[in-house]
Amino acid sequence: MLTVSLVATFAASALWQQYRGVEMEAAERDRVRAAWVLTGALDWARLILREDARVGGSDNLSEPWAVPLAESRMSAFLAADRNNNADAKTDPAESDEVFLSGQIIDAQSRMNVMNLVDGNALSPAGLQVFKRLFELKGLQEDEVTALAKNLLTVLNGGNSSGAPLRPQRVDQLTWLGLSPGSLAKLRPYITLLPIRTPVNLNTASVEVVYAAIPSLSMAEARQLVDQRTKNPFKSLSEVGLFMPEIAGLLTESQQSTSSRLFEVYGRLRMDKTIIQEVSLVRRDYLNVTTVYRERTAMVENAN
Repeated sequence: MLTVSLVATFAASALWQQYRGVEMEAAERDRVRAAWVLTGALDWARLILREDARVGGSDNLSEPWAVPLAESRMSAFLAADRNNNADAKTDPAESDEVFLSGQIIDAQSRMNVMNLVDGNALSPAGLQVFKRLFELKGLQEDEVTALAKNLLTVLNGGNSSGAPLRPQRVDQLTWLGLSPGSLAKLRPYITLLPIRTPVNLNTASVEVVYAAIPSLSMAEARQLVDQRTKNPFKSLSEVGLFMPEIAGLLTESQQSTSSRLFEVYGRLRMDKTIIQEVSLVRRDYLNVTTVYRERTAMVENAN
């Protein structure tokens, strides 16, 4: 009996090790396949932005890049490829249980925290528009001043012992003294980009348009957004012609009607696993480059 017990124990252990190895291999295979699919989706987004630049003109929400890709089966994309001969039954990445969705968002449709600093000093214009946003959302003006000063310290202080770490994403702005509650209120309206950027008046929300143009009322901001929906602005001069009272307040450093930085969101769902990726791309005419990519994975709740 002891011999039988030992053999059974060793057999169970070997079976478990084999099962674990197979599961790890399958997970790694799915990870690699998902990475390739999301890379292809990013390349597709870059192609769309490149073709949009080739056409020229302003960037607005009526253009092809602004149309989101609703969740679709991967098999639908593969069926459209006449050169694809893969067997969907043998390849999980090409089965009917794999879904892809995505979206391109204009990163300049939000207010860039980097605009709070200009060179080695605080930017008065940047502080003014951010204070308008803070006031609109019922936040303390002192908080944006502290945020700007800490950002200036980070950018000019390097890695000195007294300087906080430089944030790379909006969620990390709490490192510079922004409270979690304030960040939650500001998240839909702000961004953190590598360079200073103007707000695109063709894609910004009403709140951002209001904050980005000094002395503009909320009613006037809604009028401007309604007008651009009917007929997107081709230049800042067109914005001034539509609303002459703000023509003298428009500057290319603070407002624009076109964009260079875009966020590309990709989401791949395989069975209960969801893999999401967000990429920041920079467009300099026909040259569209990836600034960074971030990928996260999660297990979908069975409920």
